[in-house]
Amino acid sequence: MSKIHGTGIDIIEISRVEAAIKRWGKDFLRHVFTQEEIAYASQHRFPAQHFAARFAAKEAVLKAFGDNAHISWKDIQITNDRHGKPECRYKDKKFKKKILISISHTHNYAVASAIITS
Repeated sequence: MSKIHGTGIDIIEISRVEAAIKRWGKDFLRHVFTQEEIAYASQHRFPAQHFAARFAAKEAVLKAFGDNAHISWKDIQITNDRHGKPECRYKDKKFKKKILISISHTHNYAVASAIITS
């Protein structure tokens, strides 16, 4: 039986991510996202929606961890499995728990939830 160690949720306006991309461009993207995440979102017709969804997922994961100042944006990578289901990869090899995530977006908002289980 799995035990829940943390949970987090986040919602963001897609226009805020669009504004950050317009203002800081590739510097913003490289600061927050991995190369794989940038490649994934950039291939879509409306990339800001996909960047925002991944941003919200990372925020939700950070909230699930709680106060842990040692986690950077790029320590958390949001990918999709072969069926399109979002997955979270945490770069700390010593971390043995699972991070379950769910993400969604509309034209205006992106939302994500994260649950850390054993």
